[in-house]
Amino acid sequence: MIHLYDTARRAVVPFEPGETVTLYSCGITPYDSAHLGHAQVYLTFDILQRRLRDLGHETRCVRNVTDVDDDILRKARELGVHYLDLAAEEIARFDRDMDALGLIPAWSEPRATSAIAEILTLIGAVLDSGNAYQAAGAVYFDVTTFPRFGEVSHFDHSTMLAMAAEHGGNPNDPNKRNPLDFVLWQPSLSDEPSWESRWGPGRPGWHIECSALVLRELGETIDVHGGGRDLVFPHHECETAQSEAATGAPFVRQWLHVGLVGLDGTKMSKSLGNLVFVGDLLQAWEPAVVRLALLSHHYRPDWEWSHQDLLDAASRLAAWRAVSGPADPDGPTALLGSDEDGLWRVRGFLDDDLDTPGALAALDDEATLGRSVVQGASLLGVTL
Repeated sequence: MIHLYDTARRAVVPFEPGETVTLYSCGITPYDSAHLGHAQVYLTFDILQRRLRDLGHETRCVRNVTDVDDDILRKARELGVHYLDLAAEEIARFDRDMDALGLIPAWSEPRATSAIAEILTLIGAVLDSGNAYQAAGAVYFDVTTFPRFGEVSHFDHSTMLAMAAEHGGNPNDPNKRNPLDFVLWQPSLSDEPSWESRWGPGRPGWHIECSALVLRELGETIDVHGGGRDLVFPHHECETAQSEAATGAPFVRQWLHVGLVGLDGTKMSKSLGNLVFVGDLLQAWEPAVVRLALLSHHYRPDWEWSHQDLLDAASRLAAWRAVSGPADPDGPTALLGSDEDGLWRVRGFLDDDLDTPGALAALDDEATLGRSVVQGASLLGVTL
């Protein structure tokens, strides 16, 4: 049985999905290239899917594209280009990078702009439920109407206020009844895209986009939802509130959040510019080396990127290849019940909250003894 850390329950708990597992990973806002923080998130979901498929499950992983929000509109304005042209260019670059890293293709990769109709319907449902209100051409979610607000992040009021301000929530908006209320629909600026609605022309807020896409693509209740740790609040907290207010059903069974990757003592972020881009690394290093460098860090804690990670990964890959033959084209599931090639040891570590560093160390041990690790490596998405 797989055990995973659930953010909302603040514990490692058994994960017992049905035959088909539904997953939603918050995707990119396509106004710049993918950096290592992005790659760590999507690689974590990739490893989880590989183990689930190894166990015989079907996985349906949706990874959205936030192609309309404050960040992409601001960047398009700076560059003097149409926001959808900018999005198309960056989505193509992102997909090339993720394909090179060997990620399982997303079951669906919907764009926020594809779901305007669903967003309008969802906002209407939240208003009808009494959990939202209109003010100055905008629609806001009223957090005081949702008693469970805060049960995903477990942050206190002051922390929520600080994080809302940090992530564009504008607690000082005079049109809000409560500083933590959040936007479902907002009037567009003169140079921004706009859609008609019964509350006036405008565009969706950030959080409502993902809720609408989850409901459209996967249904009211999904098995796994997650992303980077910086999305716990406000994004995932707000998603939960508006989704459950509209449907009356539990939104997510398991919250999976990935630690932040730092550089020079600060988390990598586009706003700070301290980024290591996946595409740049792939020009200088074999994709398997980059993948192994990321897998050498457990997904949950924050960690600091170092060039030494690549050097260590290259040495590890060479050592594994020195003792291993070609991969079995039928993959690890063909060997269910076998303990060759370190496969069962890798399975055991992955079942323990996706312990990829432990899995790598187990294969190192096998290789040191001169044993092939081809099947264990294959389960980690590494072809020798």
